[in-house]
Order: sequence, then structure tokens, then C-alpha cells
Amino acid sequence: MSHNLLKFKVLPHVEKGIPLFFVLIDNLRFDQWKTIQPIFAESFRIHEEETFYAILPTATQYARNAIFAGMMPVDIEKKFPVQWKNDDEDGGKNMFEEDFFKAHLKSLGKADLKYSYTKITNNHDGQKLVDNIHNMLDNDINVIVYNFVDMLSHARTEMEVLKELAGDETSYRSITESWFTHSPLHQALKKIADKKLTMIVATDHGSVRVNTPAKVIGDKQTTANLRYKHGRNLNYEPKDVLAFRDPREAGLPVPNVNSSFIFAKGDLYLCYPNNYNHFANYYRNTFQHGGISLEEMIVPVIRMTNK
Repeated sequence: MSHNLLKFKVLPHVEKGIPLFFVLIDNLRFDQWKTIQPIFAESFRIHEEETFYAILPTATQYARNAIFAGMMPVDIEKKFPVQWKNDDEDGGKNMFEEDFFKAHLKSLGKADLKYSYTKITNNHDGQKLVDNIHNMLDNDINVIVYNFVDMLSHARTEMEVLKELAGDETSYRSITESWFTHSPLHQALKKIADKKLTMIVATDHGSVRVNTPAKVIGDKQTTANLRYKHGRNLNYEPKDVLAFRDPREAGLPVPNVNSSFIFAKGDLYLCYPNNYNHFANYYRNTFQHGGISLEEMIVPVIRMTNK
């Protein structure tokens, strides 16, 4: 399970005097990894290529916080009630990953590790990474979170141009390859490829191309995500979803009394009856995540070193 990723897949590779880079590329499907694998292989030696299961919902605020905290969302909320935000609460949902990571290191008896945490959400941040990456070689572990692929999947639903560019899996993979080839991330990693280091590349969840709308009825507080919903009094077709009447069974917080979670299966996306046809047409054939599919849940974790 992905909430144990750091404990079992990353931290065991920390060695004295050899910096470890943990690069988390948000929303990187396994097939997208395979398209950029040859680019990594030009500069690094790939030792292990494994997969792990993302948690539900396969959405950044749940899956990525779970990785850095090393615990399921229901336990994060208990331990960090101020930092944890549910879907219906105001404020950024991934603002405290570094705090969670720091507490996680402490709980594993690794508080003395010298670390850096860098999140890239735009090209300016990316260029700063290129300039600063040599300084990271002095740390035991460097976490780099890169948001581009997730932005691409969300932008695609907003922009007709991207619908043209990424209309199916083949073109989605191609865009990912083109992005990575020209990205500041690639530039930065090439700059340190000749240094003795270990690198783990992973992600928090993937995405799936949705084609089949499914009706859900809920109250005003019901969440907007197309692949999962939580709320009170949800009405849905039971065969379309996996439902948890008690979210704690899925390791999730209970935002309100009688809150339940539902997760779309296969290529379904969940639409409300008002403006149903508009939403059904607008989101058909777009890449979404949050639900249950192999593409969202089975995600890569790769270990490599310098050549």
C-alpha cells in the first residue's frame, strides 16, 4: 500500500555519504512511466522496477499525504487535526506534506537525517531546481515533488487544445514523453547523473480515461470529484460504485455524521442530474482519477543509481 512507500521502498536505501533523491511525479500512470523510462536509462542505471497499490481515493490530497505521513488519512486527521483538511473544508489540501514527512522520519527513528523538500508547481520552480540541485548532494535525502502530469490531466478537461493533443492513451503517453524530455526536472537530474547517488522515482496515483457517465444524487455538501464522492444521503446505482457507508473501513476520515464514500469503477464518471447532459458530454473521454481502476491504482516505484 502506498502509505508505506517511504518506510519500505525509500528509506531502506539511505546510505551514509550517498545522497538519496526521492522524486515523486504526481499522477504518473505505469504506461507513462514506461515512455520516459528510456530517457532515465540514458543517464542512470535502473535496478528495480516495482509497482504498488495507491490508496482510495486515488486523489492527490489523500494518496500523497498518506505517502509522506506514512499512515492512512483517518490516522493523519487524528494526529494532525489542524493540518488535515477534508474535501469540503477551505484551504490547500497538500500544504503540510513536509510536516508529515518530518514527523514520519521521527517516528521511524530517522530524525537525524539531513533532508530537503522541494515542490515544483510551475516552470519558475523548475528552473530554481535546475540551479540548486548541486546543493542537494550534501543531504541524506532529497524529496522532489513534481506536479506537471497532474496539471496536464486537469487542464485537459478545461482546454479544447489539450483534448486535441491528448485524445487517447497513445497521445497522452506521447505528451508525457515530450514534456519530460524538455522539462526542468530532466535538466536538473542530468546535472547530477555523474555523481554517486541513489534515486527512487514514484507517484501517488494514476488516471483513467472515462467514457461512461453515471448518475449520482446528493446534497449541497457532496464533493465535486468525478471519480469519487462523499456526502450524506447519496443516491447511486450500486453496481456502478464501491461504497463505504463507514469511511473508516477504507481508512478515511468521517467528515460529517452519516457521511459515506463512493468510488466509481472502470471507466465511469459520476454526474449530478442537474446539467447532466452538459457534464456528461464535457467530461467524456477525459483522464480522471479518484476511483477504482488498474490505471489509477497500480503505480510504479523505480530504484536507480548513477552509472
